[in-house]
Amino acid sequence: MSHANDRERVPGEQAYLFGHPTGLYTLFFAEMWERFSYYGMRALLVLYMIKGYLGFGDSQAYSVYGAYTALVYMTPFFGGMLADRVLGARVAVIIGGTMMALGHLLMTWENPIVFFLALACLIVGNGFFKPNISAMVGSLYKGDTARRDGGFTVFYIGINLGAAMSPLLCGYVGETYGWHYGFGLATIGMLIGLAIFAAPTRVAQSLIGLGAAAAAFGLLYFRPDSPIMIATNLFIAVALITSALISIRALGLGGIPADIGLRPAPGIRGDGTEGRPIADWKIYAGIVIAIPVFALLVSGFGPLNEGKMVQFIPESTLESIRQSPVALVSAMATILEEISKPAGLVLFVTGVLALAYLLKETFSFDLVARHRMFVVLILTFFSLLFWAIFEQAGSSVNNFTDRNVNRVVAGQVVTAEDLGQTIELQPTQQQLGYSREGRIFTLDQLDSLRQENKNNPAFSIPWKIDESHLGMRVSERASELPASTFQAVNPIYILLFGLVLSTVWTFLGKRGWEPSTPVKFSLGLLLLGCGFGAFWMGAQASDQRGMVSVEWLLLGYLVQTLGELCLSPVGLSMVTKLSPATLVSTVMGAWFLATAFSQYLAGIISQFTRIDEPTG
Repeated sequence: MSHANDRERVPGEQAYLFGHPTGLYTLFFAEMWERFSYYGMRALLVLYMIKGYLGFGDSQAYSVYGAYTALVYMTPFFGGMLADRVLGARVAVIIGGTMMALGHLLMTWENPIVFFLALACLIVGNGFFKPNISAMVGSLYKGDTARRDGGFTVFYIGINLGAAMSPLLCGYVGETYGWHYGFGLATIGMLIGLAIFAAPTRVAQSLIGLGAAAAAFGLLYFRPDSPIMIATNLFIAVALITSALISIRALGLGGIPADIGLRPAPGIRGDGTEGRPIADWKIYAGIVIAIPVFALLVSGFGPLNEGKMVQFIPESTLESIRQSPVALVSAMATILEEISKPAGLVLFVTGVLALAYLLKETFSFDLVARHRMFVVLILTFFSLLFWAIFEQAGSSVNNFTDRNVNRVVAGQVVTAEDLGQTIELQPTQQQLGYSREGRIFTLDQLDSLRQENKNNPAFSIPWKIDESHLGMRVSERASELPASTFQAVNPIYILLFGLVLSTVWTFLGKRGWEPSTPVKFSLGLLLLGCGFGAFWMGAQASDQRGMVSVEWLLLGYLVQTLGELCLSPVGLSMVTKLSPATLVSTVMGAWFLATAFSQYLAGIISQFTRIDEPTG
């Protein structure tokens, strides 16, 4: 594992760079590469399920996506508990990273059963990795609360740097050259992050430098021919190289202290209390059992039911509800259908039990504590609502971007001089909705042509020009931005505006003008709605082919990101401040459970945007 330095260092002694423990910079890059792998796969997931080997319809793809993201947010509660009681954070991070690398690797194998096993590995791996690397960041600042917030801000920058880089690489490569190449890059990223965390200091320094150089080269080489994308990729590449140079310098002074993240003494929990020791083999056996269980949950038991997701409410009952003339009643059929699937049922029952327990405990407190808990529960509900809507970015908005946003940045216009000619063109979005050989050229046809020519992304086809083609643009494929690359927009906005908004809150706070937490929550929800308002306005201003200008998408993401920055940073802080000391850990667990439920609810909401039968 990454030691304090190659020379002897007193246990607990730390070196510092720019006011922060040097171990932070190791964790920065380990987390950055893990988020690179996670968000790279996430950017491709829905598109791969619909357009790739699996060939799912919108409904099934959204159900799988919702179940996967929900379970990903549920497992960290258990991974953190096992690390505190048995494994220690270091071992848990290594287990998690290994499982996630395996999951990404399995994604390159085009087989439905292997696909769901891959998602299960990612769910289990994230449960071990995510909470414990964050806990190690906190452990670097024992008793140093003044610097801890700044340390987590640096760590948060690493998260968003990885999240911004991954769609630009994994997304672009996956959509342009083949899905398995995109998933392969996610695998490599996870392995680099794991190696940086576990390797000796000098090896970690080399991996940070080589990984950053390779990624920067990839960002500048694998990109669309667009000045905007060149500038965007260059910005991320410069940020990456700068971060790498700082981190290499930091690791030269020292890495993670040797006493951080160690396993507790046998029978001693992380909080110092005694408990019965749990043998490691039981945990590993539990992992082996959990993988097929999660695979079945995320697949809706489809592999055991001829590929169809199991639901516990009969289809005849749901169909009778759908036939209701009342729109809200009819919509309930979709909600009940998703909740009655295995993952939805597990989350729903768990959520009801957790809420019942929290209410029971709340009413046992005195009046002041009880009112504070009511505030926590109310704000938790609105946080759940926010993320359920915000997370459309990975599913329905991702599909909207793929199908209805004009992502081609250049092109020549067909004029009367071209009438009667047969030209060779690289098919792009610009041809959608125009006739070719007596048929309307659709997105399905475009996807099929690209699949047939996946080894030659710049292929061309003959196109005879007639009067209906006047005004059609003709572009090279390199001028078309893949839909998945737009998943980088949100983290790039966070990198650009996160510190700015933090400075604004500080400025207002010094003058007594800073909004309260409920006001920030309200502002976040308002901006979220305004972001979708921008999408709606773009749809209203679409051309005759139903294509929306990309500026509306970028505006919507900007407004939504500002909403996220209003709400997200204050959420966990609010929980720790308002929850009674005897219940704070339980409430934190409930907060993450609410986040898991919001992910599943996001999948339900996306069902209302689905196209039941694939069309162009």
